Amino acid sequence: MSGAPATVAAPAQRRGELPQQTNVLEPAWVKAALIAVALLFLTLFLFVPLVAVFTEALKKGWETYLTAISEEDARAAIKLTLITASIAVPLNLVFGVAASWCIAKFEFRGKSLLLTLIDLPFSVSPVISGLIYVLLFGAQGWFGPWLQAHDIKILFAVPGIVLATIFVTFPFVARELIPLMQAQGSEEEEAAIVLGASGWQTFFRVTLPNIKWGLLYGVILCNARAMGEFGAVSVVSGHIRGETNTVPLQVEILYNEYNFAAAFAVASLLALLALVTLALKSFIAWRLHEDYAGADNEH
Repeated sequence: MSGAPATVAAPAQRRGELPQQTNVLEPAWVKAALIAVALLFLTLFLFVPLVAVFTEALKKGWETYLTAISEEDARAAIKLTLITASIAVPLNLVFGVAASWCIAKFEFRGKSLLLTLIDLPFSVSPVISGLIYVLLFGAQGWFGPWLQAHDIKILFAVPGIVLATIFVTFPFVARELIPLMQAQGSEEEEAAIVLGASGWQTFFRVTLPNIKWGLLYGVILCNARAMGEFGAVSVVSGHIRGETNTVPLQVEILYNEYNFAAAFAVASLLALLALVTLALKSFIAWRLHEDYAGADNEH
């Protein structure tokens, strides 16, 4: 469940304007062929794997399935995954709003560098990002001796898992909000300030209502990636059963132990998360379209 998020609004599109659609006159067979290729692709790479996961998970019956996901190590993995996401997502929410506000509303030296740094986790392998934290906080790392002297544990513990997750997920909220805020411009905020609103009043009463669906869109993608992250977390976790294993790591351990029924049962939780994320994304995209259509009708 990784990858760069899709933007919810084109940067050049102003609030209240709908993208223009051009009718392309093509033979009917071209349209049918393109639809068939798209459906075939979705079937092979999306629907078939999802069906296979749930089929294997329930192959030995509901009793085996429920036992697998309620087993002590599985519950510990689920708990750690939820804790990690509950810390990483709010922090990325704050960062994403602050960064997008700064980039979309102000001009300053180093703006392009900030945009590049925000995109950095998209171009760096999650495994490499995990190794960076090993270099920093490992026993032989830059801060390792100091951490050991003060009995502070980051690697092979919850703090390391949270830090790695924050790194790989922090672009998601910002990258959804930056084009949306740029498209909306600053006219409404400037009008609110002229009328006597404070900075916080302007944000909560003008800016936040305008970006609420884009913000939720980014949070959903960030949460899905946080819960499904494997590479970076695998490097810093230490794979301690019942302590530092998240759900993806638990699936790997069960699969390597040839406990396929339990592995697919736990994996089905991630598959359900993917389906819920897809449904929520579709709903939010529809609401964004409705908002733009409503604003266009008002104008």
